[in-house]
Amino acid sequence: MPTTRRDLFKLGALAAAAAAFPAAAARAATPRVERAARPLRILILGGTGFTGPFQVDYALARGHRVTLFNRGSRPSPEWPGEVEQLHGDRNKGELGALEGREWDVCIDNPTSLPFWVRDAADVLQGKVGQYLFISTISVYADGSRPGIDEDAALADYRGADAMAETMESLRADMSLYGPLKALSEAEARRRFGERATIVRPGYIVGPRDETDRFSYWPRRIAAGGEVLVPGDGSDPVQIIDGRDLAEWMIRLAENGTTGTFNAVGPDYRMSTDAMVHGIHAVTGGPVRFTHVPAEFLAAREVGFGGELPVWFPAAHEYGGYGQVDNTRAIAAGLSFRPLATTVADLLAWLGGLPAERQAEQRAGMSRERETELLRAWQGHRQAAG
Repeated sequence: MPTTRRDLFKLGALAAAAAAFPAAAARAATPRVERAARPLRILILGGTGFTGPFQVDYALARGHRVTLFNRGSRPSPEWPGEVEQLHGDRNKGELGALEGREWDVCIDNPTSLPFWVRDAADVLQGKVGQYLFISTISVYADGSRPGIDEDAALADYRGADAMAETMESLRADMSLYGPLKALSEAEARRRFGERATIVRPGYIVGPRDETDRFSYWPRRIAAGGEVLVPGDGSDPVQIIDGRDLAEWMIRLAENGTTGTFNAVGPDYRMSTDAMVHGIHAVTGGPVRFTHVPAEFLAAREVGFGGELPVWFPAAHEYGGYGQVDNTRAIAAGLSFRPLATTVADLLAWLGGLPAERQAEQRAGMSRERETELLRAWQGHRQAAG
């Protein structure tokens, strides 16, 4: 069946919460980097999920002092330097460990509920110089429009706050994900004013991505054979390596950069064909790509964004998600690893996971479904002459 807005928000929330394995075993090594001109005291709310460990690695490499605040429910990683660890459950309002402390910067990674921002502000307002909030492009009201920039209208969040008072209630109705993120942004601006930085990523990919959304494509292409490619190959797609996002956020903190930014990549228009052929350049092996029109797939209830992750046809209600404007972020220093690097590192990370996890596919279509669709498309073409 087609992917609904509810399904899409589920995938987005899973990305934010993903991290089933210890960080030390999951993250790729941070290349040697120069020390920052001025060391900062950085508080990271979360820090053990998808991008958090990359933030910690890069911050330590740059010479910053890092404090993490989270529930402590995941195994403590072996960081490449000293990291202070504080514990508390924000869903229960347990922020006492932050009281009476000061930091230069706070990076808020996991927040999807506005009261988390309010509670953090009650403790941190006047105690941090800058507040960086990780949001999402799902905040935009119209995902179909090409060239969405940071000034585009946001999703209507009126009443959303009262409808999702806990993470459990949010999980029960993921259609609130975008509106609640928009409301959280508004709360961040209200409480931290000009010291707030709002970062809106799209699809975050690479090592540590537990959603398998982008990972579906390298794994499928590496398996070889006939691969179904949706559309005519010209539809744009956008992704950002989690390490590029994490390291850029540390640089935003170092530079004191505030404002709102679409954190999507790459810095050129990447088509679906460019993505799959770029992946194949890394995986190698015999592959035959077969384009299947979006209309044909839609008629057979293929889930765009789910069964065929990352991609949406340009005319889809989320077709704009492959064409989001990242001009402002690039001007603020966002840079991107080559696709080949992301793919190679992702496959290496996947290869190090337990066998049962490697055998699991959390996104994308099954081989049986793909074969069925390819045969149907071949039959359709033959019947059409």
